[in-house]
Amino acid sequence: MASTLARSTLRTALRGSPRATPPPKRNFASSPHHDDAYETAKWEKITYLGMATCSGLAFYILSKGHPHHEEPPPYPYLHIRNKEFPWGPNGLFEVKDHH
Repeated sequence: MASTLARSTLRTALRGSPRATPPPKRNFASSPHHDDAYETAKWEKITYLGMATCSGLAFYILSKGHPHHEEPPPYPYLHIRNKEFPWGPNGLFEVKDHH
């Protein structure tokens, strides 16, 4: 314990007088050198660039064709119905071509 106290005293003496250093200044969004107009303009440009990029990418992806698969054979065991549905003869989310 004495050696720790001696070391601490010696270290303080070599450094000089212990001065209180002011705490580092924190910069908040409301600081005087913060430019709101610059930040607003920057994010507005980023937003417009992102909108244009996403729109272009969506147009490119959606303009390409997509593969059409053949319909599977009408297996008789897939749509076995023993009684009618309350909403009608077809399934609720089935799409039937009525021409």
